Amino acid sequence: MTKKLNVAGMSCSHCEKAVKSALNELEGVLFTEVYLNEKTVIVEYDEDTVTEKVLAEVIYDAGYEVV
Repeated sequence: MTKKLNVAGMSCSHCEKAVKSALNELEGVLFTEVYLNEKTVIVEYDEDTVTEKVLAEVIYDAGYEVV
């Protein structure tokens, strides 16, 4: 499944790297692309392994919020 998430709080390249790194550590995440200017993240993941709720929690734990 591919999902576009709106992420609040990203303002620099460090933010971009932190979100991408946090998501890529999850088992079941196949692809991530962070668009800093749009404050969005595209995530392709195996929905049998990881849920959208878990994606949001990992982003929150990295210091950002899915809105």
